[in-house]
Amino acid sequence: MSDPRIDGLARLLVHYCVATRPGDWVLIRGDLAAQPLVARVYAHVLAAGGQPTVLYHDEQTEEVFYRRADASQLTWRSPVEELLAERADARIVIRAPGNTRALTGVDPAAQRTHQLAQKPIADRYRQRAATGAHRWTLTNFPCPALAQDADMSLADFEDFVYAATYADQPDPVAAWQAVHDRQQRLVDWLAGKSEVVVRGPHVDLRLSIAGRTFINSDGKRNMPSGEIFTGPVEDSAEGWVRFTYPAIRGGREVDGVELTFAQGRVVKAQATKNAAYLLSQLDSDAGARYLGEFAIGTNYQIQRFTRNILYDEKIGGAMHVALGAGYPETGSRNESSIHWDFICDMRTDSEIWVDGELFYKDGHFTID
Repeated sequence: MSDPRIDGLARLLVHYCVATRPGDWVLIRGDLAAQPLVARVYAHVLAAGGQPTVLYHDEQTEEVFYRRADASQLTWRSPVEELLAERADARIVIRAPGNTRALTGVDPAAQRTHQLAQKPIADRYRQRAATGAHRWTLTNFPCPALAQDADMSLADFEDFVYAATYADQPDPVAAWQAVHDRQQRLVDWLAGKSEVVVRGPHVDLRLSIAGRTFINSDGKRNMPSGEIFTGPVEDSAEGWVRFTYPAIRGGREVDGVELTFAQGRVVKAQATKNAAYLLSQLDSDAGARYLGEFAIGTNYQIQRFTRNILYDEKIGGAMHVALGAGYPETGSRNESSIHWDFICDMRTDSEIWVDGELFYKDGHFTID
């Protein structure tokens, strides 16, 4: 018997996250193991009058690509991908990897070369999303590999995912609309503010948000969501952060990361695990050492680290920053081929001050 929560999540993705309209060209990207959710999403797109296109992905093919591709193949941009970035009205990405470490053994330089070549496609998606011309969302389908990374059984992980997305609720859309209302109060308060100071046992960081916009991330683009974020003024970050959780990218887990900023730029970076990979990504391009995002997680349904950034960056009681590309709708002007999130727990002896007023303490907001 099919789990009704799968259909609940599919309804959210199609009708709430990307708000499919008649005639919309909807791209559905799915990992092979995500087929049960892809099928329900496909059905709901059709019911909404959309025109769905499904593309499947698997990490084995991706591993073969990075091991076998020559320079011309690494830098080639698919005309299909260019067309999708230019024309697709909506994009639903559903991840369910068979092996989250499939790319651990591939050459980071090959990954970096390919990322740089694909940057115009990613930029076009971001530009169209910033104007509202393209709607997108990203989710995971519960699968054994993700459950193992999270140190959970598959059944427990399914319960975790459907609770975090509110797909287990009688009216998931109403639950996310309530999240929107709570977060909008915070975003409204932050409008027009200039300076953020973050202090705690793992962080002493100052940055400017002057002229920047905070975004209410209410489940439209990430499912689950639950965060507020902006793009800091590019040359403003000063101080240091020691991240309390591993940062995972490209099949590699980078642990013990500590970054020091001066005039917005990472001037010192160290890690206790996979430090060489960290440095290789920071040297990807001119924007990779600058912040593209500053964010605070608000999803208190998520209280544990799962080794999956879709959930971990939303942890209620944590903040995160991303190195690399910023989102144009925040006012960010930072451009890069990477966007890499790093998470810092703020639930103990930690504060965030905004323009001299206490905004957040020990994992909770303090404003009225």
